[in-house]
Amino acid sequence: MTAKNKIIDDVLQTRLPAYLDEISVLCAQPSVSAKHEGINECVALVLAALQKHGVQAAIYQTAGHPVVMGRAAGKSDKTLLCYNHYDVQPVEPLELWETPPFQPSIRDGKLFARGSRDDKGELISRLAALDAVREANGGELPCSYVFVVDGEEEVGSPNMPAFVQAHLKDLASSGALWEEGGIESSGAPYCSLGCRGILAVELSITTMKTDAHSGRAHFLHSAAWRLVRLLNALKDENDHINIAGFYDDARPPLPLDLELLDALPSEVDLHKQIYGIEKYHLNRTESEVRRAVFQPTMNIEGISTGYTGEGMKTVIPAKASVKIDFRLVPDQDPQDCLRKLKAHLVAIGYGDVDVKYIGSMAPSRTRPDDPLVKLVAQAAAEVYPVPALLYPMVGGSSPIYAFKQPLGNIPVVNPGIGYWDNRAHAPNEHIRIDDFAQATRHIARVMDGFASL
Repeated sequence: MTAKNKIIDDVLQTRLPAYLDEISVLCAQPSVSAKHEGINECVALVLAALQKHGVQAAIYQTAGHPVVMGRAAGKSDKTLLCYNHYDVQPVEPLELWETPPFQPSIRDGKLFARGSRDDKGELISRLAALDAVREANGGELPCSYVFVVDGEEEVGSPNMPAFVQAHLKDLASSGALWEEGGIESSGAPYCSLGCRGILAVELSITTMKTDAHSGRAHFLHSAAWRLVRLLNALKDENDHINIAGFYDDARPPLPLDLELLDALPSEVDLHKQIYGIEKYHLNRTESEVRRAVFQPTMNIEGISTGYTGEGMKTVIPAKASVKIDFRLVPDQDPQDCLRKLKAHLVAIGYGDVDVKYIGSMAPSRTRPDDPLVKLVAQAAAEVYPVPALLYPMVGGSSPIYAFKQPLGNIPVVNPGIGYWDNRAHAPNEHIRIDDFAQATRHIARVMDGFASL
């Protein structure tokens, strides 16, 4: 261990109780973006936290919730961007929480609270790492760090693209640390290098002015049946999306991407345990499942039509709607996919369908051979007993796209404090205190080493 890394570790070990207290203060303040609950109060706490750790920060208004942004200046001309968010998911169902979600509780080596993992604990981890790096460099920072703390990540960050465009000069950087990394069930740290985009829409069909008696089903038009037939026309039994031109811009994985996928440990037993399944969709092998993350998907979120209450109500539905999300891969453009969806509906005789745009995010990815990725893996090897796992692409979506291309296609990595069963977005969300300590040591090494890339 180098002398600098020993200082980093000593600082983080000594101050660990204080950092846990900081997480608890943030988590005690509700900040549910979907309900606009406690946002301004939490913004004030985030601003104070950044300033306490030597970040020159301010609150920036957007068309939605505020963003807190700040800069900690360092010696070199390099800048590392750190993205986190202060908003959290709704806490329902409340009855499933063992302790109240906004009353942080430590038990069994874990800190329980809404936001402890996603994402207030991770914000404090980066600020703790900043402290340690400063101490290890004699009171100075080796490079500059820009902190962006979003207030709408849990609702899709709809105003982040505009915020980035308005503050390109302030955000100028050559790499970024994102949220959401952590520890696999095997004990290995993991980092994802890319994420799929998303296009969410609602399709609505109206066939009559009003619901009708089902005894007239031999001559009246059912919106439910028309919707079912439309859905069957959009995707076949092998999961191929039939929209004309939908796959035109989909970029295939690199050979190095496939090598990383093949190096990942098996998760078959874990998936069976978590989801109660005996086999994968389409009888895919585990290798096929991994590689399918580079393929677009079309998912039905929910269908609304007719009568679904207790007993029976013999009606022909006059209206039917479905909410759909498409997960997109590089280089698919959500707006281009939306245009292709609308054109395809017309082409196959469903021009009467109302298409409501709900939201979207573009896909993003970082090359596995980028120097920042190598730094993350090297730093992990100094902290963890097993090598880091690198996921070239994950199935979810993120506002990474809002930063990556506008800032010059910067590399984005996400070492973090989580683990596979943090219950993020669910009752009893928590972090393991040992994970927080180890991950912060890892993150500090990445922040310190970035100046030398």
